[in-house]
Amino acid sequence: MTTHATDWRAAGACRSADPELFFPIATGVAVAATQVMKAQRICAGCGVRQQCLDFAMQNGEVHGVWGGTTPEERVRARRALVRRARRAQRGAPWQ
Repeated sequence: MTTHATDWRAAGACRSADPELFFPIATGVAVAATQVMKAQRICAGCGVRQQCLDFAMQNGEVHGVWGGTTPEERVRARRALVRRARRAQRGAPWQ
């Protein structure tokens, strides 16, 4: 069953790529970094990159490359969103 919320997956540039590329389990830092860079290159030209990233952020994906971002990048983005929301609640002039 396909729903509107997941239709974007069928249009992903990653559909024809090796899924392991997006979830590197390499033992060496250099090898894992190379896999991440390859995955991010695929994501860079993807027409549903934003939907993919939105999905990962909304679902708390902590593994893999989603929407061209690493888990660490998504953690930083979540923290920034929380900080901005707190500032907005306090009425802080900077955001």
